[in-house]
Amino acid sequence: MGRYGMVVAMLAIVGTLAGCGTVPVYAPAESPASAPVRTTTAAAPEGALTQTRSTWVPVPWSELPGWGGDNLFEAWNAWLKSCEKPLPPWSALCPEVRRLSIGNAQEQLAWIESRLQAYRIASASGESTGLLTSYFEPIIEASRVPAPGFMVPLYGPPPGLAQRKPWFSRQEMDTLPEAQAVLKGRAIAYMADPVDALILQIQGSGRVRMAQADGSQRWVRLAYAGTNEQPYRSVGRWLLDQGLVKDASWPGIKAWLAQNPGRQQELLWSNPRVVFFKEESLNELESVFGPRGAQGVALTPGRSIAVDPGSVPYGTPVWLVSPGPQTSLQKLVLAQDTGSAITGAVRADYFAGWGSEAGDLAGRLRQPLQMWAIWPK
Repeated sequence: MGRYGMVVAMLAIVGTLAGCGTVPVYAPAESPASAPVRTTTAAAPEGALTQTRSTWVPVPWSELPGWGGDNLFEAWNAWLKSCEKPLPPWSALCPEVRRLSIGNAQEQLAWIESRLQAYRIASASGESTGLLTSYFEPIIEASRVPAPGFMVPLYGPPPGLAQRKPWFSRQEMDTLPEAQAVLKGRAIAYMADPVDALILQIQGSGRVRMAQADGSQRWVRLAYAGTNEQPYRSVGRWLLDQGLVKDASWPGIKAWLAQNPGRQQELLWSNPRVVFFKEESLNELESVFGPRGAQGVALTPGRSIAVDPGSVPYGTPVWLVSPGPQTSLQKLVLAQDTGSAITGAVRADYFAGWGSEAGDLAGRLRQPLQMWAIWPK
């Protein structure tokens, strides 16, 4: 498992750079995203809906590339999750969504087309092509207490975190006695590699095989519990800007670190943002789903996306189309998460799941995107 965990961790780093720091930072929604507002102004087509950072243009179902060819049963599992915490106007429709969970694909498709309307998502200027990246949940090893080879702490939220914004930076946490005094006793796990700890913080959640003080081991999830409110900075971008590497993938960064071990701390400090964690159970049922996203529901591999809630409200079904060298996607997904760098009208981060295959996709996916919101009539 140790060797496997190291491979997965390296893949996690690749994903971080491929998305240029766009992976989500999980956070509970502080307030529900507002429903789109119908507009009839001359600035938008008739029947269009407007959001803070997007315009939705009504279109016939025939405009959606690949519509009718998806396995809707897989999407329905994610849709049922969104119905655990529905926002208006989905509250009235979720009972029908639940009943159709045992329906066949034809019944589900017919219900969507009769009860809902498709809208092409575009920016205020009318641009309907954006960017798709991906993220995943790393699988790592850690220790409950400091142990030989496991000395890198992961912290729970420190007291007074909400009162001081921004909180101490990564460098200040490592060097200032004041910060270290506040963090004393707040470590909830210890990792072997500070770079792998950075990966976990960027991804926002991880599946952890935790070595206990008595020598036993058990699986847990370390989930997002807050940040120090410092800006996120890509360590790959830091290297590129200084002309230190030409390959800013994580294998390239690992190679540079192997040749420059004395600069590892400098590399880490170039990203001042730190994520704090809380421990969650990971039983057999919970292990089938991902961590909770910003909507407050568990993410579904291949069916959950992170979006800009100013463009797409949480819980919205989205027809996602993205052709590219890594994968070709034409499928129904649910907007259930967000991220610090997921901004703009046509922008999504695709939750690939966990493990080496998901990590490989997350590390490479960066391709054009089109999105259609599916909304009640």
